[in-house]
Amino acid sequence: MSRPRIVIVGAGFAGYRAARELSRAARDKAEITLLNPTDHFLYLPLLPQVAAGILEPRRVTVSLSGTLPRVRLVLGEADRVDLDARTVRYTDPEGGGGTLEYDRLVLAAGSVNKLLPVPGVAEHAHGFRGLPEALYLRDHVTRQVELAAGSDDPRSRAARCTFVVVGAGYTGTEVAAHGQAFTDAQVRRHPLREGLRPRWILLDVAPRVLPELDERLSRTADRVLRRRGVDVRMGTSVKEATHGGVLLTDGEYVETRTLVWCVGVRPDPLVASLELPLERGRLLVDPYLRVPGRPEVFACGDAAAVPDLEKPGEYTPMTAQHAWRQGKVCARNVAASLGAARRQAYRHRDMGFVVDLGGAQAAANPFGVPLSGPLAGAVTRGYHLAAMPGNRVRVAADWFLDAVLPRQAVQLGLVRSWAVPLDTDAPELVRRPQGPGGGGGGSGGEGGAGTEAGRRTVSENTENTENTENIEHAQHTNAEHAQHTEHTKNAEHAESAANASRRSRPLGAVVESDAEWSGVAGPFLDAETPGPVGSAGIEPSGPAETVTGAEDSSPAEPRADRPPRRPGPAEPRADREPPGPADSGAGGEPPGPVRRPDTAADPRADREPPGPAGQAEAGPHRTGPEPPGPVKASDLPDDRFLEPPAEGER
Repeated sequence: MSRPRIVIVGAGFAGYRAARELSRAARDKAEITLLNPTDHFLYLPLLPQVAAGILEPRRVTVSLSGTLPRVRLVLGEADRVDLDARTVRYTDPEGGGGTLEYDRLVLAAGSVNKLLPVPGVAEHAHGFRGLPEALYLRDHVTRQVELAAGSDDPRSRAARCTFVVVGAGYTGTEVAAHGQAFTDAQVRRHPLREGLRPRWILLDVAPRVLPELDERLSRTADRVLRRRGVDVRMGTSVKEATHGGVLLTDGEYVETRTLVWCVGVRPDPLVASLELPLERGRLLVDPYLRVPGRPEVFACGDAAAVPDLEKPGEYTPMTAQHAWRQGKVCARNVAASLGAARRQAYRHRDMGFVVDLGGAQAAANPFGVPLSGPLAGAVTRGYHLAAMPGNRVRVAADWFLDAVLPRQAVQLGLVRSWAVPLDTDAPELVRRPQGPGGGGGGSGGEGGAGTEAGRRTVSENTENTENTENIEHAQHTNAEHAQHTEHTKNAEHAESAANASRRSRPLGAVVESDAEWSGVAGPFLDAETPGPVGSAGIEPSGPAETVTGAEDSSPAEPRADRPPRRPGPAEPRADREPPGPADSGAGGEPPGPVRRPDTAADPRADREPPGPAGQAEAGPHRTGPEPPGPVKASDLPDDRFLEPPAEGER
């Protein structure tokens, strides 16, 4: 008899706890499969410390395969759940697909950033729900302070040193508190001009900070934030976000380059696709965490609306404490459905909350006892060490080093703005650049371009196509190079006959007979595969990316003075000329890698001369005056004109 198959979707607080408890209870009596986009569990409460440079990213991650030895890990995002066929379809990180069959299903997909219909927010704001967003925010804040230090414009300096956080809940409060301490440490060692100090603004429509927590915690957090210099504005939010700043609901316009969106979370969109009864987007379950009418399906964590037996008529809030406890109860009830345990209803007791405000400051109320100051800081860090399922020694070591050593403020450049859009269904993943035609928002069909999986598939196909074209181009380039080599040998026989006339013209002059020499370097300068950074005017695009030279083939890193945008087909840079008819793609070939014209006489004849910075823009079918060819041995004095050109001069 085959073992029952248990599939757990999601490895957040609820999913990870359920998998761990089931692996202990099942003891090889059931086949447990965990489906998750990443190979780690993320301890979200410490994410603000990653953004502030206190903890290294790996400290807040726990390996799934290393801590769940009897659980099969499948990397992928769940696209569709067929409740009748009892299958889960998913897309793996490389764009492939698969199907998992189950006898018991645990839905713990978690939550994503919550969006509000505020103009410009989706284009100019960034959330704070995953590790990529924390890494991006750390780099972005560091970059803004460094750019402000080097700017001569007082207005630009003030805008770059202004950081707006929307949402004074648990996450937003900690982000603002740690952010102010982080930027203050930067300018303490390298003061800004005119005594400028970074300014953090915390906004919320609620009447007080931490509105969902005890009022004493709220007062403590508010006092610490204001004393540290955070501009706390309650009853105020963002009315519109623009490239240069935000318009507030009180009518004030704040110039800024940073907008952090922490207004809350919403259940993963996978829950809504099940077409089952929902409560504010969450899947309705009974006190045993089972979906009514589907005895084989269980749900817990942020994806489930669990009845609060302590407060009849209400549902438990979407917090990490509830998700962690629900995961344990869910595992017990799944085992009970297989005859291995006794089921139990979910009940909880409020053990209090802790809010880390940076340094030795915190607000806590363990078991209802309000604490503040260093004592609250010690209790807060002790609680996190006890709650983490791993990396306790490493986290404690980072805290100690941060207390005795100056904090490092460097940009790592690992995550770019377009890679962490606000409106994403997978904040734990870095968004890949879309290829031509790979845009489109909203939900599409399975594997379609409108879904996350579809966008990744389109990107993969585009990369494969570009690789194929690169190989063909390399072969074509080699053939041309051989042709030019033969042509060069023939030209050397006629070199001596033209020496007299060449000696009489100015050094570096270009004449019609030099076409074959200027063409020798053409195949190398026009090649699609980039050379060292800065060669041929091509800017580096980041690790593991192919720069093809076509304006629409590889999105470039947004400039620091531009707002973050959703990824899509790349737009022409502002310092480039608008594409002409040959570049627009209308009636011609679609955007792709740069193609060399089929000419053997002068392969560089279709290129524009380099601009003032010396950067040669690569673009298909460009016209313009021919740039001067490389200096040849014939242009040198008489005693050297018989020497062949050196390799670097060709």
